[in-house]
Amino acid sequence: MRNWLLFLFIIPCLRLAAQTDSTVRQEPAVQSAPAKVQNAPRDTAVRPAKKKVPVIKKDSAGVTIPASALKPAAPAAAVAVPAAVTPAVPVTSADSAQQQAVVPSRQETAFDLFLKDLTAKNVFLRSNKPSRLDVNKLRTYEDLDWLVYVMTGVVLLLGIIRLSYLKYFSDLFRAFLNPTLSQRQLKDQLSQSPFPNFLLNSFFVISLALYLYLLMYRQQYITSNTAWMAIPGLIVLVTVVYGVKYLMLRFCGWLFGSSELADAYIFILYLINKVLGILLVPFLVILAFCTPELAKAFMYISIFFIVLLVAYRYIRSYSVVKQYLSFSRLHFFLYLCAFEVAPVLIITKVLLVALTGGL
Repeated sequence: MRNWLLFLFIIPCLRLAAQTDSTVRQEPAVQSAPAKVQNAPRDTAVRPAKKKVPVIKKDSAGVTIPASALKPAAPAAAVAVPAAVTPAVPVTSADSAQQQAVVPSRQETAFDLFLKDLTAKNVFLRSNKPSRLDVNKLRTYEDLDWLVYVMTGVVLLLGIIRLSYLKYFSDLFRAFLNPTLSQRQLKDQLSQSPFPNFLLNSFFVISLALYLYLLMYRQQYITSNTAWMAIPGLIVLVTVVYGVKYLMLRFCGWLFGSSELADAYIFILYLINKVLGILLVPFLVILAFCTPELAKAFMYISIFFIVLLVAYRYIRSYSVVKQYLSFSRLHFFLYLCAFEVAPVLIITKVLLVALTGGL
């Protein structure tokens, strides 16, 4: 009897246990996703972790919905979905990659469009631009500031002499342009001012020395680095040449008893030299600062004027000496070649050999 009562009590308990077991098994089925995925056999190999691709969705109007606005779907047991709403379709990785390709990463601005247009039109910005060789010679820097100050000093010195001795300048050019005037009268007028006479002789020495230096510099016999030694050396050379010439003429006039003739020749010689020193000033400025092509042209022009003045000095000297002595033109020509032309050529040859090393 006791066994039958125990059996009747156990049967309802088994039925209740069976019902609770069926409800527990059905709950995870409701919460799981509608798509059933078969579990693949486990792979023991270690694989790199994949980054989650953000899902980008668009609504019916075509507006992009950011991923942050999307909320995770609520469980089916907690949220009641209306019957009219279609169930959400799971998004795969291929669909997300296609949506990312549709959305541009960066919008082109007006500046980017301008640079593209400039690169397409400008030949120097192209990648396949034509190559051009640089044919310009590399210019070495030379400090020629000192030359500016020297030329300024020469022009300033000439201006001071001109303004200080205006009457002397007028008499000087009258004697130069009018050879028919009385030689003694012009000589007396100019000899009354010994100091401006000395200043113009010194100016001729400085002007001729600078002219010789610029000629050698333009012909590339010397460089600008040796100017501190070349210019004073040329000034001393010109002073010695004309000083020796003056002493020789005085000595010859005393020796042959023709002191008056020697004075007349010395007057003509230094008159032409003073005018030559003034005439060389514009050529000095041009040779110092202009381009090599222009300097070469003015160099030939200046040499032409120098030859012209020297020829004028010899013609005028011949007419003066003819009044005191009777000699043939051949003797006068031999004198010019022996005592005027030959010393100049010898000095020029010695300078070129010393500067070029005998080349």
